[in-house]
Amino acid sequence: MRKYHLTSFDKNNGFFEMWKKTFQRRLFCDNSYRPFTKPVRCLQSNKNLKKMSRIIVVGGLSAGPSAAAKARRENEDAEIILFEKGANISYATCGIPYALSGVIENRKKLLVVKPNLMRERFNIDVRLEEEVLDVDVHSQLVITSKGEYSYDKLVFATGARSVVPPIKNLDKTTNWSSCRSLQDYDKIIKEVIDENAEHVTVLGAGLIGVEVAENLIEAGKKVTLIEGDGQILPMWDSKFSYFAKTALEEKGIEVITSTFVKAFGAHNNQIDKVYIDDDKFISTDFVIMSVGITPNTDILLKKGAEHIDNGALIVNEKMETSLPGIYAAGDNVAIRNLQTGTHDYFPLGTHSNKGGRAAGANAAGADITFKGAYKTAIIKVFDYTLARTGLNAKGLEEAGIPFKKSLSIAGATPGYYPGQKELITEIYFHPETHEILGAEIFGEAGVDKRIDVLSTAIYAKLKVTDLSQLDLAYAPPFSPAKDPVVVAGFVTENILEDKCAQMDINELEAYMVQRDRGEYSFIDVRTAREYNRGYIPGAVNIPLHDLRDKVAEIDPDKPVILYCLKGLRGYLARLILKQNGINKIVSLPGGFKLWQMMDKKIIIPEPEMVKVRV
Repeated sequence: MRKYHLTSFDKNNGFFEMWKKTFQRRLFCDNSYRPFTKPVRCLQSNKNLKKMSRIIVVGGLSAGPSAAAKARRENEDAEIILFEKGANISYATCGIPYALSGVIENRKKLLVVKPNLMRERFNIDVRLEEEVLDVDVHSQLVITSKGEYSYDKLVFATGARSVVPPIKNLDKTTNWSSCRSLQDYDKIIKEVIDENAEHVTVLGAGLIGVEVAENLIEAGKKVTLIEGDGQILPMWDSKFSYFAKTALEEKGIEVITSTFVKAFGAHNNQIDKVYIDDDKFISTDFVIMSVGITPNTDILLKKGAEHIDNGALIVNEKMETSLPGIYAAGDNVAIRNLQTGTHDYFPLGTHSNKGGRAAGANAAGADITFKGAYKTAIIKVFDYTLARTGLNAKGLEEAGIPFKKSLSIAGATPGYYPGQKELITEIYFHPETHEILGAEIFGEAGVDKRIDVLSTAIYAKLKVTDLSQLDLAYAPPFSPAKDPVVVAGFVTENILEDKCAQMDINELEAYMVQRDRGEYSFIDVRTAREYNRGYIPGAVNIPLHDLRDKVAEIDPDKPVILYCLKGLRGYLARLILKQNGINKIVSLPGGFKLWQMMDKKIIIPEPEMVKVRV
């Protein structure tokens, strides 16, 4: 044992009693006592005496190591112990789907931080394969599988576990797995990739389920993706999730929605059938569960910790739970939704790291905050990207927040630059204050950049009228002169100025069903050539260039619905008609392109018979 030298020892200054109590507490309360890692320093007076505190961190995946490292950066004198029930810390669970296909080359790449780095660089006592079984809140003790440990501050970063639905015959089989841990990864690699399973069924089409399905296709497997909700990626508006579904199907994934698995067919302890109805099944070789997660909070819930419905611990901006001296961070907590003001569940790595950082800092005596989040998310779907931030229509309706929306299609780069890709952007905003409330984007290039701009705009409480004033980076390889975010601002300003009233596809379909065709004018302002390649049922063709000459043919007393290919010509047509005394006009945002992307009915005119003289 290392010797401790008291350089200025005086029983009367209180140091001796403090040292004695601290030593006794750690010797007799901790069954697996380890000596201090640094010499005790005796200061000259009580005024300058700094007590060594013990911070215990429970959980070593994301938030835990972040908390431990930040605690050390804030307090060099604290004793910091990190407990992890597994054999590894800080591995990239979000990268596991991409390691299945080889995009991430191997298992080793998933190990972000090794235990020895935490020990040597940050002087943290990392205890692997030592599970925390209980916490005595009143005595400030952590009880593990190997002993009891006192603490001054506790950071509870236990994460979440995969939900395993109680499907008939599941307990009789072994060829299934979640996709959340290194153990899951090892099992899938062995039984699916190495043993060459031909078909995999993925249950759950959230972020992880879709990523797993995509990467299994890239690995050469056949995949069926089953989702109980009416759409995949339920976080998004239905049309955006439909775009993603189409992208998956184009690559060969069988997508089944509004369906719950009834039972598994089992043979020799192996799932060979997935029953989606009593007499309808899918033959498969392996099943991956991705139907949701449950916070690992049972220990603190039994102690009375405040929580939301799913068991996630409610924390404040300093990541403090309702229990004294206990902080929490990661997938086991509910942080504040900065838009609704309520506590919400955001199980994403970015929040785990920021929350862990704040929890560790404050446990070590600092004073920093993590204010919350507002549902920013992004996902790769083969060649496409889907992203969102803030609240969409569904979320706004649930929160009782009034809103309007605008949709636009614009190039991510200039039309003259090779390989132009388009972005579909929908923005939600408050009808009175015009504050930006949310946005969703779909496209093949530049989605991430634009969603981050709009996420920043939401945090700053910008108005939609501010978007056109943003000074965004411009060069042909990266953006057109009018960036899609700026275009979205222009479109929204036109809506506010009554220059561009919009009726979306769902509203148009409902309108046409509820009214006789003679009650309104439905005009396609594309060219005759475009029209003859296909048009929306009921539309008549008046090309934009001919519109001024044919204004007299349009009944000014009837509502007019306009559409073009994407939206610009429809907007110009509306201005022409309005300045000619026709005022009841709406445009179809996204035009014929969006109608096609939604697989709506299209009329293709019969080719005219051409008589040939013999």
